[in-house]
Order: sequence, then structure tokens, then C-alpha cells
Amino acid sequence: MDAKGDDVNRLPGLDVLRAMAIVWVMIFHSYIIGGWGHFGGIEQNGWMGVDLFFVLSGFLIGSQVLKPLAEGRSFEFADFYQRRAFRILPAYLVVLAAYFIWPSVREQGELQPLWQFLTFTVNLLIDAKDHLAFSHVWSLCVEEHFYLLFPLLAWWLARRPSMRRFVLVCTAVVLAGMAVRGVMWVRELAPLAGLDQNSYGKTFLERIYYPTWSRLEGLLMGVMLATARVYRPVLWSRWGRHANGFLLAGVAVVGGAIMLFRDRTGFIPTVVGYPLLSFGLGLLVLAGAQTSGVLARLRVPGAGWLAAVSYSLYLSHKAVFHLVESAVGEQLDGHGLLTFAAYASAVLGVGALLHYSVERPFLKLRTRVLHQAPAAAHASGMMAGAGRDAA
Repeated sequence: MDAKGDDVNRLPGLDVLRAMAIVWVMIFHSYIIGGWGHFGGIEQNGWMGVDLFFVLSGFLIGSQVLKPLAEGRSFEFADFYQRRAFRILPAYLVVLAAYFIWPSVREQGELQPLWQFLTFTVNLLIDAKDHLAFSHVWSLCVEEHFYLLFPLLAWWLARRPSMRRFVLVCTAVVLAGMAVRGVMWVRELAPLAGLDQNSYGKTFLERIYYPTWSRLEGLLMGVMLATARVYRPVLWSRWGRHANGFLLAGVAVVGGAIMLFRDRTGFIPTVVGYPLLSFGLGLLVLAGAQTSGVLARLRVPGAGWLAAVSYSLYLSHKAVFHLVESAVGEQLDGHGLLTFAAYASAVLGVGALLHYSVERPFLKLRTRVLHQAPAAAHASGMMAGAGRDAA
């Protein structure tokens, strides 16, 4: 939702994919909590937009972390975590404060305790029956855990670069995720099948869908692409000549995953559906990250802007849906295009307000702070050197 990498972030193809992801997620939530209505069935699969965000984050952040390591430079952990904090926390804390100060913005049920939101542990401890307000923060929790641990793992692997170790780690992550979801399905979900559907859905969310260890395939797929881009530039360039082929293959694989997830909580999709979906979305990101494919040349009006404000939209859209529904929902029901325009205008307006009043100012502050620190260190070093010379 919030990943901003290096130069790959400016590729139009990735902007199109990020815009598509946020729109897909918002349409899904409008379908879940009420709002815009139906969109020919695509709203039921809108949760897959989160997985697309995971692949994008893995690729963009992976490229940012791996590039200095591949060049033999030291990785600046403090700089990385400061950048993430400036990027994530300001807008997040503003929306979080709104949820706790004004209960009227809560779209569904009650809130988990504040400390869980502040420690990004909501996805591990949530009560999915009665505490679903601001529950979409589960995916931000997954990304936060990734930001915390991936640089350490990448640094460790880069100390003694080995394709064999990299493949073993990637394979272990995928197999572990499949095993955990399979065991959870057999132990927790199977006994509830055909009984209480509310308990079944609650258990699915808490044990399989939300936990970080169950949702790593998308981030891993993005990291694998970043690894190829950074460590195998010749291969990456060769792939660029087949960008449109990767795009078509990605569409086909994602289509297959959609068919598989028609029974979204079944055993087979639970175990193998997420790696399959992540692979298909990874092919789309691979196509979008190239400069030679149709995605790179595609100019979708507003896609760049939607990509830029996607994080603010992600944080605020469910609350806005709920507020519009509460205020004028009855008057808008059944008015087709007017209903769509009302909800869309409100969501985009609040998202833009959050982006321009909170997100962007703190990004500018981040630039000033992080640029001042090296300058201060350089000046301190010069003064120390001058002192030694005088002595």
C-alpha cells in the first residue's frame, strides 16, 4: 500500500498496477460493507488487490535494500527505518486517532486495543467477530513485519552470496506457508464446516487469512523479481524483450487463481491458491517493471495520481464509505451513476486531503531530515580533522 522504492517506482507500468490494486481493494470493501454496489463480479475478488500490493512492495523495497548490498556497500539500517517511519506513521496515526476519538467513523464493529495498532500486531491478535473496525490494517501489519525483518535477512544472505541458499530460503518460505495454512485448515476450519458459518468465517480470517506467516508469498515473489533485477541485470534485460508475453501469462495465471478461489475458504485454494496467485501477479509486475511492454506505454488518465495517493486512500476509504452510507445512503440507493459518483467523490476527496495535508508534508520533512544528517556528520568530521591538525 505504501511502498516507494528507487527509480523503479517511477515506471508508468507499476503506477498502472498500483492504481488498479487500490481501486480493486476499494471496490471489494464497498461490496463488503455497502456502498457502490456490484461490478459484474470483480468486486468479489477485490481482496486480491492486497496481494498485488504485496508483490509491488516486495519488488520495490527489495530493490531498494538489495542494490547497495549487491554493489558491496554497507546497508544503512537506520536510514531505511527512518524512511519507512516518515512514510508510514504520520497518515496512519492521523486515521487511527480518528477511529479512536470519533466512534462514528467506525465502519464495522468495535476496535482492537490501541496498543495492538501501535505495535502492528492487529493481524495476529484480532477478534474477527466483533472487532473489525479498521481491520484492513492487517495488511499494513504484514508489510511492517516485512520491513522489519527483510533487511536483516538480506544482509545475512549477502554476506556470503549463494544462489543455493537463496533458493532454499525461498522454497522454505513457500512450503512453510502452505504447511501452516493446511494444518490450520484441518485443525481449525474442518471441524466447523457445515456448522456455524459466522464462526467458520471468523476462524478463517484469524487463523489463515490475516497472520503474517500465512501471507508471505506475494512479498517473496516481489523480492525474487528484485533479486533478478539487481543481481542478474543481463537476464532482466532479456526478460524485457518478452514483457508482453509475461503480461499475457500473468493474466492467464491470475484468471486461473480466480477460478480456484471460487471456493475461497476451501482446502485446496487455502494451501496452493496464494502461491499461484502471487506467481500470476508477479508476472504482471515483471511486465510492468519493463520499459518495452504495453504496460509501460499505457497512459491511463489518473493512474499516476491514484498511485501517488494510494496509501491515503487505503487508510481512509472504509471510514468514508461508512460515513456516506450513514449520512445519505438511503437517498443514494438505486440511483446508479449518481451513487457511484457520490461515494467515489467522497473517497477520493478525503484521500487527497489526507495525502496533501499529512503524507506529502512529512515526506518533504523526511527529505530535509535525512539530507541534513549526512551534512552534519560531514561537518563534524571536518571539525574533528581540523582539531587534530591544530593539535
